[in-house]
Order: sequence, then structure tokens, then C-alpha cells
Amino acid sequence: MNISDKKVLITGGLGFIGSNFVKKCLEMGMDVTIYDNLDPNSGGNLFNIEPFKKDVELVIGDIINYDHLIQVVLDKDIIINCAASTSHPYSMSEPWLNLDVNSRGMINILEAIRRVNIGVKFIHIGTTTQLGPLHYQPADEHHPEFPTDMYSANKMVAEKYVLLYVKSYSLNASVIRLPNVFGPKAAIHSPEFTFNNYFVGLALQKKHITVYKPGTQLRNVLYVDDAVDALIAVAEADSVAGEAFFAVGDEHYSVKDIAQQTCKIMGGSVQLIDWPKEREAIEIGDAVISNEKIKKALNWVPMVGLEDGLKLTYDYYKDKLDKYLK
Repeated sequence: MNISDKKVLITGGLGFIGSNFVKKCLEMGMDVTIYDNLDPNSGGNLFNIEPFKKDVELVIGDIINYDHLIQVVLDKDIIINCAASTSHPYSMSEPWLNLDVNSRGMINILEAIRRVNIGVKFIHIGTTTQLGPLHYQPADEHHPEFPTDMYSANKMVAEKYVLLYVKSYSLNASVIRLPNVFGPKAAIHSPEFTFNNYFVGLALQKKHITVYKPGTQLRNVLYVDDAVDALIAVAEADSVAGEAFFAVGDEHYSVKDIAQQTCKIMGGSVQLIDWPKEREAIEIGDAVISNEKIKKALNWVPMVGLEDGLKLTYDYYKDKLDKYLK
């Protein structure tokens, strides 16, 4: 499928992954609409689109508002759902808000598609954390799912809504499950967002990166350009409706290793501390994930390793910290 001249709607397009996807779509010659409500709990940032803001249509809106949402769904060829309330701790303290955004919002998108744009190509972003503690390693797309926090549970449910609508209404929809994505345009100012991007923010300020002892649990990390390329691969594929893919890196690193490599490139230092009870309760242990399915089905491979990705990330933020450390 040639997508270079298509109309694309990106919900959550002011956020980390969304804004990087916007940039790629514009480079490919696509007609881009961003739909975002700038919720501070979701990481949206107007500066993320500053270099190309005149080239996109920006609609300030909330996926919870069905009547508004349906208007922007109407004439699109491709829809990418990057909208989410992404904080694991916040999802536990405010479960109803997380439910609204990540589950009810998903139903709104699907119903809008079903009612006014049934032929659109739809891609939803899921998360590796929806698996919960692993029963076998590396985990693949058939692994059972027992999430340990409300965010991951609601993302799991949202994915199942997508697959249900594919089966029931023949929607052309797929899911990409992403790991700990890092890189330019991320929210680096708060621990409420992805831990490795918060590490970046701390290191750039030459502060301590605190890691819960002993920090040996394994995580999968993926540079944002590789995540965007995975989304493009699904958008261009002709026969992936109803499929879910893990788009994850080839390598796994301990949390301590990620912190140490971040400090090596950007500054700061690593400090090991005891686990807070509320965080220990939702810890999943090692997260070792396979990317074999997407490699075989779509010929996608991650191209940027952790060290190179951190160097690119540093180059982006070093003269823009005032735009991201708010």
C-alpha cells in the first residue's frame, strides 16, 4: 500500500511517539491531522511540532468527546492511536481517569470508525507491560496477559476491543505493542512517564539517577525512530488486520545498565535505593520479549542500539532543556 499521498489522523500527535510519527509522515508527503488535548498526564508538548507546525492541521480535542472525535475521523485514510494516559503510578491513584482515556476513549475511536469510516486503516499502540510477570522467556504474542497496574490493564482491554471490532465489523485494524521507547521529544521531566526517558532528564541536569536495588531486572528499550518505522511498516502492509505485533529491540538491558549508560553519555550518576512499597507491588520482574513475528511478517528490524540512541537523544535535548524540563 502506497501511503505517501494519504490523509492520516494521529491521536495524541503532540506526544512523544505521536510527534515523531507526525514528522515521518510529513517527510513521506502525507496530509497530517493531529488530535490532542494536551493533557499533562499524557506528555503532550506543543514544542514537539514547532519546526513543522504550519504543515499540519492541529485539532485540540479529547478522544473522550465522541461527538467531536467523529468529525476528524470522517475523511481519513489512516488513523494511528497514540493517545493514552501513560503513567503507571497515576493509573493506580486515579483509576477512573485512566479507564476513561485508555478504554472508553478506545471505544469512541472504534465506534467513530465503524459508523463513518469503516474502510480506514487503523493502528493502535499497545504496550509490553500488558503481559505482567512473564511465564516464559522470551515472551511472544501468544503469552498470557496478567497486568499488574491499571494502565497496563486498560491498554490490554483496549487492544482486545480493537481485535473484537476487526472480527465483528471487519475493521482494517492492527496493534503494535511497544516497550520502553526513548529518544527526542519525550517527556523527560517527571517519573510519571517512561522510566528511561526520566533518566535522560535527570542525567542532562547532572543529577542522581535513582535505581531500585539491585536494578538487575531486564527491560527492552527501543529508539523512537525504530518505533515509528514499525508503525509505517504496518500502515503499508496489505494483510495484517487483526494482528498484534511486538515491535521491540533485539537486546535487553538491566535497569541499572540503562541508567549507567545514560550517565556515561549525558552526565549525572547512579544511586541505588530501596524499593517503595507501592512500586514494588506492581513490579513485573524481567521483561524479555521476542520480535520474531514482526521481523518475519513485515521485514522490520530495529536499527538503532541503546548507545547510539542515547547519543542522538543527547544531541536533541542539549540545547532545548527549557522546552522539556517544566
